[in-house]
Amino acid sequence: MDDDENAISHSTPGYRFDRAQAPPPACPIDRPPPREEPLDAQAVAFVHDIVRDKPVVLFALEWCEFCWAVRKLFARLGIEHESVDLDSVAYQRDDRGLKIRAALRAEFAPTIPQIFIGGERIGGCTELFDAMRSGEMQRRLDAAGVDYDHSIKLDPYTLLPNWVHPRETA
Repeated sequence: MDDDENAISHSTPGYRFDRAQAPPPACPIDRPPPREEPLDAQAVAFVHDIVRDKPVVLFALEWCEFCWAVRKLFARLGIEHESVDLDSVAYQRDDRGLKIRAALRAEFAPTIPQIFIGGERIGGCTELFDAMRSGEMQRRLDAAGVDYDHSIKLDPYTLLPNWVHPRETA
């Protein structure tokens, strides 16, 4: 480090680069672990029923940009799907959206979106996009009898928000 950098490091208490940091305080071991709430049986049944009864299901959040990318893909290909927007007004009563999300987290994964085709979980946004690239998504849609525009050729990753893509040099 040069003299200027050293002076800056000395000006910020607790963030000095010329000596070792003090270890963080230990967590008290007598604190009980967080209590896990039991899963809501109705939420679990709802997840199983909708996945069983609908050929394509998207569990999403209205504000989620990855959910928007999945919606754009489905719209471009003309894929009809059931969207369960967990943060929408329709799922706010009695914290229904949170209970459904807890059921998804416990059985499948903590991430949103979660996509199911033909009763089977594909995964989240990038798993769906990878499945489209490999042809797996199309195979599942065909097996489930879902109609879509087979002629559309696109890289689904172009549907992600721009901040996800690396910048190209000029």
